[in-house]
Amino acid sequence: MNQKFDVLVIGGGNAALCAAISARHAGASVLVLEGAPKFYRGGNTRHTRNMRCAHDAATDILTGPYTEEEFWDDLLRLTGGQTDEELAKFMIRESKDILNWIVEQGVRWQPSLGGTLSLGRTNSFFLGGGRAMLNALYLTAEKLGVEIVYDAEVVDLQIEDGMFLSAKLKQPIEGVSEVRASTLVAAAGGFEANIEWLKEYWGEAADNFLIRGTPYNRGSILKMLLDKGVQDIGDPTQCHAVAIDARAPKFDGGIITRHDSVVFGIVVNKHAQRFYDEGEDIWPKRYAIWGRLVAAQPDQIAYIIFDSTVVTSFMPTLFPPIAGATLAELAGKLGLEPAALEKTVADFNAAVRPGTFDHTILDDCRTEGITPPKTHWARRIETPPYLAYPVRPGITFTYLGTRVNKQARMVMKDGKPSANMFAAGEIMAGNVLGKGYAAGIGMTIGSVFGRVAGREAAKNARN
Repeated sequence: MNQKFDVLVIGGGNAALCAAISARHAGASVLVLEGAPKFYRGGNTRHTRNMRCAHDAATDILTGPYTEEEFWDDLLRLTGGQTDEELAKFMIRESKDILNWIVEQGVRWQPSLGGTLSLGRTNSFFLGGGRAMLNALYLTAEKLGVEIVYDAEVVDLQIEDGMFLSAKLKQPIEGVSEVRASTLVAAAGGFEANIEWLKEYWGEAADNFLIRGTPYNRGSILKMLLDKGVQDIGDPTQCHAVAIDARAPKFDGGIITRHDSVVFGIVVNKHAQRFYDEGEDIWPKRYAIWGRLVAAQPDQIAYIIFDSTVVTSFMPTLFPPIAGATLAELAGKLGLEPAALEKTVADFNAAVRPGTFDHTILDDCRTEGITPPKTHWARRIETPPYLAYPVRPGITFTYLGTRVNKQARMVMKDGKPSANMFAAGEIMAGNVLGKGYAAGIGMTIGSVFGRVAGREAAKNARN
């Protein structure tokens, strides 16, 4: 701890480990400071399960090609054009090599999952999930000689004229309270677990948000960097936010609290009113808008309503659905006005037009003459028992971050690249994600820019 390292990595998730391994491969001495205890290491990575990478042909684990052009088209559509085109296309191009590079670091894939996820062609799934992926990366980093310290919370960064000098620790480790390094890679996540910071942009509504991931991503490193001259990027109200079960814990509920049943029913607010098109697009391209949609509803609560015909159509859930023999009984259990729910369902049923149902494509089952419409997968809700899930906004990560260039080098407020500071992962995801999300892109951002940041930081340290 007393030595001056070539590369200091702050963070302990996918982006941090890819940076550490990449820097070590380039010959640099590397120290990783993970603010969490060892058991909770890895930030949000331990809750993940897949990564979206471009590839030109089917593989052992992917059912078909996913070209750079298609990936870019998907990203452009889901962000509404709010993305740095040069960086985004660079990430997509680099992602093709990540599929193999990550395996070389000990990570193993399994055949992609099908069903409502519709990801068998586009996304590679980690064998054993995110925690197994993390464990593989940590093992590789340790074998390569990367130094890793846990419970290592950084409370200050010494930065002068865009140059990182040292990091101050909350409590001394091995008698050392300040760590020096030639270069810095910030990979410490967003500020989604900092409710007070969220309230600056969302007001009191943020008190009703649930945090799907780690409670350790409080944004302290991000705040330090922005306060010390790094240029920011991204809308602070934009985030990866999905509708998760309202019965989930405040923090760390993870992926099993998510609901994939929206496309099979309707979603109503506390007044039993629908408020958005439940069949707008294929679910993995739209699931991450539902957190923000629910956040905009009264008391930040909503209810997914469906009937008994679809209970085996989506991923099993951690919490069982709430059931009623009639809509009125279901409404009573949910605390909704029975007559209002009955009218909403009746109006919806009357608007449904017959078609050929197929959840894997944009089918022709739709509504007519109702607002909001249900554009695809619309079927009448009429077979008891009637079922529901209560949902709240589940924040995964925030998009306000540090601006970077293609070298993953941070850009200062004056527009000049930092002398020796790099960033990877959620802390810079806003460069690519101005808004919206598609399954697996967060891991792509972390792996691609982590690898680049480590490589460039090592090069910088040598020079």
